[in-house]
Amino acid sequence: MLDALTLDQMRMFVAITETGSFRAASQRLARVQSAVSHSISSMEAQLGLSLFDRSGHKPILTSEGQALLADIRAILLKVDTMRARARGLGEGLELGITIALDPQFPGPLAARALKIMQDVYPSVGVRLTIAPMGVPIAALRERRCTLAVMAIDMPDPMIEREELTFLWRMAVVAPGHPLAERAAMAGPLTASELADHVQIVTEDPSHLTRGRDFQVLSPRTWRVSDNDAKRLLILAGIGWGNLPIWLVDQDIREGRLMRVPAAEFGPEGETVLRGYLAHRADEPLGPASRLFRKTLIEQVAHSKIMKP
Repeated sequence: MLDALTLDQMRMFVAITETGSFRAASQRLARVQSAVSHSISSMEAQLGLSLFDRSGHKPILTSEGQALLADIRAILLKVDTMRARARGLGEGLELGITIALDPQFPGPLAARALKIMQDVYPSVGVRLTIAPMGVPIAALRERRCTLAVMAIDMPDPMIEREELTFLWRMAVVAPGHPLAERAAMAGPLTASELADHVQIVTEDPSHLTRGRDFQVLSPRTWRVSDNDAKRLLILAGIGWGNLPIWLVDQDIREGRLMRVPAAEFGPEGETVLRGYLAHRADEPLGPASRLFRKTLIEQVAHSKIMKP
């Protein structure tokens, strides 16, 4: 008899539990009250259970009704999600999107843009990959992502790029490191001074920049896969390195890290990259991807997180 249950019956059942009465449920659903009452009675007969105690002024869920409520809500949610997905497919809505995000770009801004996209298109799945250096453009070339936020200037005729923002980085070191005392003194540090100490460097896991180093001044390097690992090693006093300002700003303000005024990077030890949002020219963006792009651009325009 369970096969005879209808979605209409389930929606009526949930409406009664949410509004508190058969009358209020009928008004919400624009149905006559007798039809609602009949449908629930039929549902109870099919299940062989009493869902409501009708002995009082208002219907009260029985223990059986309470036990089934979560299941019925879950069924309706799945059905509504399926309908939204089907409607979206008819409109060209993506089943899912993959985003390659360079760790130089502020993660919180990307997360906010994704939340807004999710609110509008809840059925679209997302795969977010943190992808340093040449990985984002390699992922686009190999069709492994829909959109890429990259911080490396590597033009490609098959890749549509638009500049998002400048991405500021600074050289930092822990207060207990031998460079800290020198960094606190007036005047920039020379490349030869920095070369005496370990520099923590992020490696490019892609083949695009294999054999090339960027802003590496020391012959003594420790190689890491991402900025989080780099930050941990620098905080531990193992070496110095460049990190995004948005990532270390609080560490500097609270005294866990200090700037390294490297002469080669400028008086404050700062460097700057250009951040781009990119996608393949031969694969037009769907509705969810377009919304993420639009929202991310807006988040960047209104944000003060890029540089203090």
